[in-house]
Parts: sequence; structure tokens; C-alpha cells
Amino acid sequence: MVYANSHVIDMEKLRRHEQTVEDLRDTFLTGKTRDVEFRLKQLKNLLRLYSENWDRIADALCQDLRKPLGEAKIMEHAFLIGDVKYAIKNLKKWAKSTAIPTCLANVSDNAWYRYEPFGTVLIIGPWNYPFMLAFMPLCAAIAAGNCAVIKPSELSPNSAAVIADLVPKYLDRSCYKVVTGGPEAAQELLEEKWDFIFYTGSTTIGKVIYSAAAKSLTPVCLELGGKSPVYVDNTADMKKTAQRILWAKCANLGQTCIAPDYIICTKEVEDNFIQECRQILRDYYGTNLKASKDLARIVNKRHFYRILKYLAETKGTIALGGENDERELWIEPTILVGVDPTEPIMSEEIFGPILPICRVGSADEAINFINRRPRPLALYVFTNDSNTTKKFVKFTHSGSICVNDCLYQSSLHQLPFGGVGDSGMGQYHGQFGFQTFSRPRAVMERSFSNFENMTAYKLRHPPYLNSHIKLNSWVVERFDMLFVNPWPYIPYLVMFILGLLVMFSLQRTVR
Repeated sequence: MVYANSHVIDMEKLRRHEQTVEDLRDTFLTGKTRDVEFRLKQLKNLLRLYSENWDRIADALCQDLRKPLGEAKIMEHAFLIGDVKYAIKNLKKWAKSTAIPTCLANVSDNAWYRYEPFGTVLIIGPWNYPFMLAFMPLCAAIAAGNCAVIKPSELSPNSAAVIADLVPKYLDRSCYKVVTGGPEAAQELLEEKWDFIFYTGSTTIGKVIYSAAAKSLTPVCLELGGKSPVYVDNTADMKKTAQRILWAKCANLGQTCIAPDYIICTKEVEDNFIQECRQILRDYYGTNLKASKDLARIVNKRHFYRILKYLAETKGTIALGGENDERELWIEPTILVGVDPTEPIMSEEIFGPILPICRVGSADEAINFINRRPRPLALYVFTNDSNTTKKFVKFTHSGSICVNDCLYQSSLHQLPFGGVGDSGMGQYHGQFGFQTFSRPRAVMERSFSNFENMTAYKLRHPPYLNSHIKLNSWVVERFDMLFVNPWPYIPYLVMFILGLLVMFSLQRTVR
């Protein structure tokens, strides 16, 4: 064994990972995964994996997080099915070459671009949505034509075991592999040379991934977290606002990267919101929330105590909730008021069922509050005032913004999902995922025609005569004006030719 970055690395395991990556790279170089029909076959196999193993997926999620059946079905299983079906439907269109219009300066040339795979990619998944956030990037990687290694989180061991068992049964073993294990396994994988790395998790670990990738100039997509703020004003429908915020906050017991992290509003809105929340929590989960089958549990004791520490250290007061049970890793959905903006709960991602409220006097003050903090993964605004909506869209920065709902923006395959600044870089979902796992490659095919040689080539080659310099400069400065798309004019040309033929026929007839 050797030491690296203060961690022990097992050289035998390191060599095994090295061989895994080398095998995948050899497979990629054969061109096997570049074939669109092969990709479609693998995507259809991925769809079968989802469809034929719902019971195993649901059981693993229940064991790891006591995830409610409804959340497991809708927010993981059904979403994965929709994602891969969308990719199957659109892959041929995404993979097509895109020709650029003809340039008058290069009339006999061809130029186009198409998206090509990076090669061998590493996907590191999180524990909170262990199937969705491992398989969605894998779907995009397959669609783009890559070979891939999936590293599921060790904090959701049952889900990781199911992923490790199912992937080789449904997908081509020479192209897609799963590596399980703890942080040491992830570190060993990061010692390898990858063509692309996709990571979902905390900002802290994201920086470690980014640093490791930088050593070999490996491109990355980092889907991180952060504090997603919610602004509520007095024009919002308060009952619907409370329903939507509480549903999003309680889903997976707050362990969602785009869950509403804190609320900013006036004192009037705060009072009305809390009043609505009392009844809505009873409507959703009954009078005994801990007994509800529709609420998950905290993933482990470390995270349980981390969240409780926020409650112990806060300067605010509990307006709702606050109960907990260590044996069951249960923390009741809790609303805090009177929170100091400088305390830890307002600077660190909560990732649990605590919802602090900070008071502001106006939308402008709220925007200033948000802009002075790291850019969030998501931003939520509840208002019926279109001017307020426009203000937040125009004057704030976030990975996404959703007005009058939470989480819903991530459900559309046609919208990009990703962060900015501390909340990440890069995006995926639908075509954006395909493009993230590939790169546009420019192709230009030039002609040996005598016309080209007499014009463009002779003008650009030495000796550099003044007349040549002037003419070349004139062309280069106006290059964008020389591109012509002939297709819109073809109908007119056809009609013109038909007109000539008709006129010619009439003349012959008259004679």
C-alpha cells in the first residue's frame, strides 16, 4: 500500500480499476458505442431494466431511506422510464450531422458538425435519489456514445447493490461497468485518466472532484447543491403556496438538492404561511407525522445529528414541529422563525426537513439578500404580480427558477437541469444530457477544383500582393454575409422554370 493525499490506496485495487478503464477505452476505440443502432439497443435494454425490476428498486429505496412508495414510483422509477423513452424517441435526431449553409467564397466545399462522444466516462452518484441520479446520467452517456463506469453511493448500500447486480445483466458488459465501495473506491477511480467525469453531490466533494480532474484537464459536469431560496409575497394564494412548498420540503424528508431551503418574506406573509402549514401537514400526513407511511427517514446518524445541530444552535424559535427520534432517524418537519441570517443554518445546505424563515420588507430587499449569497441550484418565487416575477428573472442568478411551484421545473425533459457557481457547472436532462456527454466536432471537406485553386488559393498564398491583401481582407470582414441557404429560394426557382416552360409551350402553340 502507498499513501496519497493522506489516504491509504490499495495498489491491487488501483491496478484493477486501471484495467477496468483500459478495457473500456479499448472497447470505445473499436467504435462499438458510436453506432446509433447499438446505442438504441442499450437504451431499450435500460428501459427493460427499469420496467422489469420495480419491486427490487422500491424495496432497496425503502431499506436505505424508508422512501414512501409514491415517491419511489413517481420521483425515481416513472421519471427514469420517461427519461429513457425520450432519449430513444429523439436520439437519431440528436446524433444527426448539422450542415452549415453554403458560403459563396467556398461554393464547392462541404462543412458540418456533429456531436461525438468523449470516450470513457465516470459517473459518481449520490445517496438521496440513488437510482434516478445514477441512471439518468448513464442514459445520457449511452445516448451520446460513451463507455461508462458508474460509482453508486455507499450511503445507500441496498440501492448500490441492486445497481451493481442489474447493470451487467441488461447492458453490454464490455461498455458499462459498476464499481461499488466507499470514499476510498471513489478516490482510487479519480486516480485514473477519464475522458469526462459526472458527479452529483455536495459542493465540498465537488471541489475535490474538480481538483482531481484538473490534474489531467478532464472536463466535468458537477451537479451540486446549495441553498435554494423561496420568496413569497402577499399576492400569492397562501394555501396553494403552503401546499406546494411543504410537499417539496417534505419529499424524501428534505433530502433533495433542489428542495426549498429557506423562505424570505414579510412578517405578515410569515404569519399567514405558518397558519396554513398547520392544517396542510395534518391533511398530508395525519396528526401523527412519524407514523405516516408517506414520510421518509434521514439516511444515517451522522446526517441526523448534523441536522439536529442546526436546531440546537439557532437563534430562532420553532413555530411548528421540532420532534425527533434517534432510533428511527426521524426528524419532524420543522419551521423556524426569527432566524439570524448569519447563523450556520443560513449559510450551509440543510438537506433535511427544517425550513427557516427570514424576514424582508420587499421584493427588492429579497433580491439583494439572494444576490449576496452563493448562487443557488434553484430559486422559487410565489407571487401573482407579473412585475415581481420579471424582477426575479432579470436580476437574480440561479441554476433554474420556478414561479408558484417547487421542484416541478426539473420534471421537464426539454429544460436543462444544472447549477451555477457553488451549485455546480454543466447541465443535463433530455438533449442537454446528450450534449453534456459529447462535444460538437467541426468537419470541413475542401475541393481540389480548378476554380477554387484559381481564386481562393492563389489569393491567399505568397507572394502577398497588395491587391490580394485588400481582396482577402474584404472577404474575411464580410464572411458572414457570404453564407447562402438556397432552400428557401428553390420554390421560386421551380416556379420560374415552370413559367418559362409554359411560355415556351404557348409560343409553340401559337405558331
